[in-house]
Amino acid sequence: MERVQSTPSSTTFRGAGVTLVADLWPATTNECETRGVAVFLHGVAQTRHSWRRTAARVGSAGWTAYSVDLRGHGDSDWAADGCYGVSAHLADLRNIVQSVRKFHPGLPVAIIGASLGGKVSLIGLGEDSELADILVLIDIAVTVEARGGRRVRDFMKSAPGGFASLEEAAEAVAAYQPGKARAANIDGLKKNLRLRDGRWYWHWDPAMLAPQDTKDPDGPVSVEIWRRATNAARAITRPVLLVRGQASDVVSEAGVAEMRDLIPHLEVIDVTEAGHMVTGHDNDKFTAGLGDFLARAAEW
Repeated sequence: MERVQSTPSSTTFRGAGVTLVADLWPATTNECETRGVAVFLHGVAQTRHSWRRTAARVGSAGWTAYSVDLRGHGDSDWAADGCYGVSAHLADLRNIVQSVRKFHPGLPVAIIGASLGGKVSLIGLGEDSELADILVLIDIAVTVEARGGRRVRDFMKSAPGGFASLEEAAEAVAAYQPGKARAANIDGLKKNLRLRDGRWYWHWDPAMLAPQDTKDPDGPVSVEIWRRATNAARAITRPVLLVRGQASDVVSEAGVAEMRDLIPHLEVIDVTEAGHMVTGHDNDKFTAGLGDFLARAAEW
């Protein structure tokens, strides 16, 4: 029977000019050797806590797991220069992987990236085949739907004055994620919010909403980043899994088809009724598929 550790330890990584906070889930397998190391990167407006159940299960399957708060998110530093573009996140990722390989020499490294974390990981591995040994993309592709991306940005801009209560914040989340059952205990939102002057504010740096990789903050990612991601995808030879929520408004069937053309060995899992936040909509199905893929990919 697998032994799932319910509470991680806290650690930090030195990014490119910022300190990044992470949770560490040790491998708790009954086997003698750890299978590898998994680095989890969340999407924009999320935190490392979105991986809690998945990282614990991956740890129970023999993988040491790190779930990291990206710069400007959660408990990680906000960028003093306001830089939150792909290149800045990629510089952080390179530092993270360098540290992981130092801590765990000789073990395969898997990067599991959702949305923004996935786009950064895709570009990183395509431009440097030694960055990681395995790549898992959660509802992100080279080409994303403008409507879905706009909805994410609108949500991030929707409460500049904060919320009067956790209940009010929970209502905003429910409106953003229609079809997902609302959590019975809303205290978990405290991991994503901070109380200031009697009001609750999302704990991310507002500066990340300023133009980064595109001149238009409300427009699609720039042509330069799209071209960079396209070239990176073509260059990837490592095992890659794409997990897509079938109800996602960010990654379409056309986006998946393009990814299959760019990465012929790509594996795809569709999570029925899940939206863009796949890990929250159907965590058990996602985690089972991830565990199976990691086991096979480690033998690649």
